[in-house]
Amino acid sequence: MGCARALRAVTAVLMMMAWQASALAQGADRCFAVSQAPSLLQRASMRPASFSPAEVRLTFVGHATWLIESAGGVRIATDYNDYIRPLLVPDVATMNRAHTTHYSLSPHPGIKHVLRGWNPEGGPAKHDLTLADVRVRNVATNIRDWSGGTIAHGNSIFIFEVAGLCIGHLGHLHHTLTEQQLAHIGQLDVVMVAVDGSYTMDVEGVVETLRTLRARLILPMHYFNPYTLNRFLARIGNDFPVERASEPMIVVSQATLPATPSVLVLPEPSVLVLPEQ
Repeated sequence: MGCARALRAVTAVLMMMAWQASALAQGADRCFAVSQAPSLLQRASMRPASFSPAEVRLTFVGHATWLIESAGGVRIATDYNDYIRPLLVPDVATMNRAHTTHYSLSPHPGIKHVLRGWNPEGGPAKHDLTLADVRVRNVATNIRDWSGGTIAHGNSIFIFEVAGLCIGHLGHLHHTLTEQQLAHIGQLDVVMVAVDGSYTMDVEGVVETLRTLRARLILPMHYFNPYTLNRFLARIGNDFPVERASEPMIVVSQATLPATPSVLVLPEPSVLVLPEQ
C-alpha cells in the first residue's frame, strides 16, 4: 500500500512537471495547480538535507520574512529588513515600502539581487528574474500613508515559480485585489499573507482575498501576538481547515499540498516586538 501511494505521488509530480514545462514553452505567465492531490505536508526535519527538484523548502524567519530554498540552491528572503534576517545571506532579497520592518536601506553586500517592491523613480516596480531553477516576478499594489492617503504602487506581491509551484508573498497588502491584478498573479499554490487585521487589511478583507486566490496552502504571517493570530484563525476557520505546525520549516511539493485550500500556522523562531514605522 505504501508503494502504491509513493507511485501515485511520483506520477503526480511527473505529470505536473510535464504540464508546467509545456506551459513555459508556450510563454505562459501563470502558474498551474493540481486540483487533486493527497493532503500531506512533509516536515523539513523528516526530509534529507538535499531535496528533489519537485520540492521547495520554506522557513518562517519571522514577521513577514520567509526563506525560500530551491533544489537548485537558490535562496530567497522575503521582506528583507534590518530587524529580522535569515542566518544565511540569500541570493535574492525582496522588499516592500510600507514600514522599516519590510525593507532595508543597507542590505548585505553579498546579496546578488535586491528587488524592491516599489520604484524609487515613480510608477510600478517591474521585476521578472530567472535564477537557476527559480523565476521571481511581481505585481504592484497600493499602500496607505499615515494620513490615510494612498501611495500608488508602494507594495508588490512577489511570485516565486519554483519546483512546479507558484508561491505568492502578498507583502504589506492594504486592499483587496482588482481583476487585473488577479489575472497578473495567476493561480497560486501557496500564499503568505499578513493577518494582523489593522496595519494591512481588516480580517474580512484578508478572508475575501484568500477566498478569491484559492491557494491550496495559506501561511499566515505579520500577526504580532497570539490575539491577532487567533482572531484571524477563528474567522478563516469558517471557510478553510486550520492546522498548526510544530516547526518553522516545511518542505512542500505539488504531490504533498492539500487538495483544497488549508491554513497552516508555522511558529515564529522567536517572539520579537517590532516597530511598525
